[in-house]
Amino acid sequence: MASISASGVSLSWISQLPSSSSSASASSSSSSWPSHRRGATQIKMTVSVEKKKFTTQKSEEIFNAAKDLMPGGVNSPVRAFKSVGGQPIIIDSVKGSRMWDVDGNEYIDYVGSWGPAIIGHADDEVIAALTETMKKGTSFGAPCVLENVLAEMVISAVPSIEMVRFVNSGTEACMGVLRLARAFTGCQKIIKFEGCYHGHADPFLVKAGSGVATLGLPDSPGVPKAATSDTLTSPYNDIETVKELFAANKGEIAAVILEAVVGNSGYIEPKPEFLNSLRQITKENDALLIFDEVMTGFRLSYGGAQEYFGITPDLTTLGKIIGGGLPVGAYGGRREIMEMVAPAGPMYQAGTLSGNPLAMTAGIHTLKRLQEPGTYQYLDKITGELTQGILDAGKRAGHEMCGGYIRGMFGFFFTGGPVYSFEDAKKSDTAKFAKFHRGMLEEGVYLAPSQFEAGFTGLAHTSEDIQQTIAAAEKVLRQI
Repeated sequence: MASISASGVSLSWISQLPSSSSSASASSSSSSWPSHRRGATQIKMTVSVEKKKFTTQKSEEIFNAAKDLMPGGVNSPVRAFKSVGGQPIIIDSVKGSRMWDVDGNEYIDYVGSWGPAIIGHADDEVIAALTETMKKGTSFGAPCVLENVLAEMVISAVPSIEMVRFVNSGTEACMGVLRLARAFTGCQKIIKFEGCYHGHADPFLVKAGSGVATLGLPDSPGVPKAATSDTLTSPYNDIETVKELFAANKGEIAAVILEAVVGNSGYIEPKPEFLNSLRQITKENDALLIFDEVMTGFRLSYGGAQEYFGITPDLTTLGKIIGGGLPVGAYGGRREIMEMVAPAGPMYQAGTLSGNPLAMTAGIHTLKRLQEPGTYQYLDKITGELTQGILDAGKRAGHEMCGGYIRGMFGFFFTGGPVYSFEDAKKSDTAKFAKFHRGMLEEGVYLAPSQFEAGFTGLAHTSEDIQQTIAAAEKVLRQI
């Protein structure tokens, strides 16, 4: 083991990768209170006896101005609140489990920058490390040792990854992995699942989730037919349709890509044996299995959904959680496949900011925190209490609801369920969700502004946060 000093932070760079054991130690620990929880008391907010009046005047003024400057007033569609009504909240600052808007309203946050804030917003240790790194520069456009450190951490953690390529977003990771799958297999067609979202690249904007589902958009204008002609789709959890697609396109399918747990059409878990069956079918047909773990990576377990379910895909994509919320993504897999990527091989993909020192630093310190004993037990505990508390409150108020959770990821629908696919999810009462969302905002709880998005908890959430959220849900659910 060689000790190096990177950006003022002492790090150990292991030149020979050990077997993946860090996640196992986290999972097997009997502790339900990770050692990093000692910092939670510093960010826990005291509830005022006299509640501040909820107002959004400044948010409205800023958003109205933004609509003249940016399409729809936002830089990512779901932020516009179109599916829940009203105008978006303009955020001023974040810390731990909390957010504050420009009007001074305070919220318990369950979006977490759409997943990556798993150790809490603006973590003191991460901020301190970033400050030291910035003294050396914000972008090199050249190799730095921090890339080696984070790469070995990712490889040690994720079962399918023997080599990794860092990029700048989950979208970019999915673009790269699709090109790689086609280059390695020599086949062109892919299978994706309805309601799964893999970024906004042309081949994936077919029956997609996330903002496409939220806004009820058809397949996007501007996408040429040629770009999607090789994209085949199946309902999620429907293995028979997948078998039919392979039979009808024998020898032509490069890969199957999916969210192992769907987060982009609401929270949807795989049925028992669905993932096992996909693994078997892809092997039988010499196709690759790709897990898009942009949401589930390092969130369901330290090794992601593939470790949690015990299914090892051929390739994996990861998102901003490995950069502590800074712009980063990655794709990786078996060495023989990854060696197709330039400059080792002929498949070209590049990026000036890929592996930039700030994202690498934040990622290293985030993953180090997630290795601490008790991490995933704590996430499981608080997320279970939150999800069950909301569902029980809904039942007492007479609403049809269903939902679920795994570790730090959860979701619920305003329908009796069960929900196994996007078609099932679309049976939800979205008008009721919109009322619920607004009511929760006014009670100081920030949820994703769409019925078709998962929610996220983090290590900064306290038991008080959870109980306050359940109490708010009880109140709002009785009012709608």
